[in-house]
Amino acid sequence: MNKYIQSAILFLSALLLAGVLFSCEDFFNPEQGVTVTEDQLYTDWYEYRAVALGMYGLQQQLVEQLMVLGELRGDLLTVTDNADEDLMEIYNFNVSKDNKYASPQNFFKLIAATNRLISILEERQPRVTNLTLTEVNNYDKLYGEALCMRAWAYFNAARIYGKVPFIDQRLSTIEEIEQFINSPGSYVDSVYIKYSINGFNNDTIYNQPVKLEKNYWDLDRIIRHFTKELETKVKVGGVGVNHYIENKDESWEVSVWSSWSYNTLLGHMYLTLGDLSKSMAYFEKVVDRSPKNTNNRYQLDDAFAGGQWANIFNNIDNREHIYTLWFNKANQQTNDFQRLFEPWGVNDYMLKPTQECVHKWETQWIGGYVRYDYEIPDSTRTMTTGFPGDNYRGFGTSYLYARGDQASASEYIQMLQAKMDRDTRTVEQLMEGVDTVVYKYSMWNTRYDHDPIYIIYRAAGVNLYMAEIYNHWSYLTSSGTVTSTPLNALKLLNDGSFYNSSNSREQLGVRGRVGLPAVEISDYRFIFDPFTRKVIGWKDLRNNLQAKQFQIEDDILEERARELAFEGERFYDLMRISKRRNDPSYLASRVSAKYPTSRRQAIYNYLLNENNWYIDYFQ
Repeated sequence: MNKYIQSAILFLSALLLAGVLFSCEDFFNPEQGVTVTEDQLYTDWYEYRAVALGMYGLQQQLVEQLMVLGELRGDLLTVTDNADEDLMEIYNFNVSKDNKYASPQNFFKLIAATNRLISILEERQPRVTNLTLTEVNNYDKLYGEALCMRAWAYFNAARIYGKVPFIDQRLSTIEEIEQFINSPGSYVDSVYIKYSINGFNNDTIYNQPVKLEKNYWDLDRIIRHFTKELETKVKVGGVGVNHYIENKDESWEVSVWSSWSYNTLLGHMYLTLGDLSKSMAYFEKVVDRSPKNTNNRYQLDDAFAGGQWANIFNNIDNREHIYTLWFNKANQQTNDFQRLFEPWGVNDYMLKPTQECVHKWETQWIGGYVRYDYEIPDSTRTMTTGFPGDNYRGFGTSYLYARGDQASASEYIQMLQAKMDRDTRTVEQLMEGVDTVVYKYSMWNTRYDHDPIYIIYRAAGVNLYMAEIYNHWSYLTSSGTVTSTPLNALKLLNDGSFYNSSNSREQLGVRGRVGLPAVEISDYRFIFDPFTRKVIGWKDLRNNLQAKQFQIEDDILEERARELAFEGERFYDLMRISKRRNDPSYLASRVSAKYPTSRRQAIYNYLLNENNWYIDYFQ
């Protein structure tokens, strides 16, 4: 049974005992919990918890929007001939206000729900705002969950729209928010009620109109405001109700906001802002390298190594998952991922991987030998090629080939061999009528399930964020010299050796746990033909630290594509790197490459303007 429903049943039992009755159909509507009036609720802990679970139900309604906007605007995903008008608008960067993926309504619903729960907790459980009371209880932790959810909603909305209206906490219904957004000038909240500190019986201090000014905040301001709010309002250990005590289900800690996801969200926001030191401070709390940490949680060991990597998407597991939204068809909790991606059964196959995306997996090489000559770079030769393919994350896990039904592994291997041999005729024969399919959300589901999990944060993503930071991080040593740390970035990327000196359990790194060889950096970066592995050129990186850092950053971004494809972050990864380099062409060149030749230059020119990276909904 769905964990959310189990808790809701406890609440329902309490209401039945109290004589408060309404239909089960209404109760299990996630919005029901945020529309019941306050004088009917909040007399008992289970009532608070059930309303909070409605908040998570509202978050589930955002997943298709987050994935589509985070991936279809990037370079890894494109449309098929079946794509509907809404998807075509996203693909063409020409989005209308009635586009269902562009609508901010579900963000507003979530913000309204969190505003209400936060206000009620502050008014009726005033201890949540008393930071001198350091011993946290469930109300403190529920307060932390709601604050995290609200910050996350604003952060994601600002990444999509560029600027968003800041909604006063006193606006706690979607109707109030819509009236506020649509008002031509100042908005007057005519039903605002202020409770006394002990207002459990609706004791009112005043009930008078409140004038609210409409302000639009950009991404930087959103981050600065909500990082401060999380840092100053959330008590230590004050995020995430511990359900394991009652139900022994460890997955609860991953499917609600917790201290782990709280720290990840703060690290992610600070990384987006460009504050590398603060970002790393929070990520280090998630991936704790200290010898005292015997848990070694969220480090990349052999738990999902090799063929086990695919199990990351089978079920919730707190060794990899930091925050994951859980779905279950049996409880009418579904999403549209299979409908968007699968060409079989009742599904519509409207989105597919780009060829460039597929090549990121197929041009990784295992085995073989290259004789490097750093004295005479032109003498570097590939002696034996090995064999291509990211065997555990690529074909059969993240993507498939399909021609009516899915292509077999033997056909896939024949195709790779033909490419190695430059046998274009055989490649054309094998690939005739074949198309690419996103498989990450289907491999553990039947064609009619429509309930794959959606991962917000996981361990590999955080490790790659940390590698990104180490690549650019510099610090002043005690001797007064400036030291940079790009080699630490490579250790996180490759084999996890950055951890092994302080941990009892061996780490493998992002590439190491799926059996790929290490990415190296030296004075020369050799360029290989992606399909034959022959050396076709080289870059001179001598005495150029920035060029080496940019090369490592490119390697990290490529690894993020292979590890995290279709999980909703690709477009924002490209945005972040482009802004760090002050080079919009970084994003523009990669995204425009997926378009037909006739449109490529126009899309490139359009994306050189950073304002066009956002959906201009609030004009």
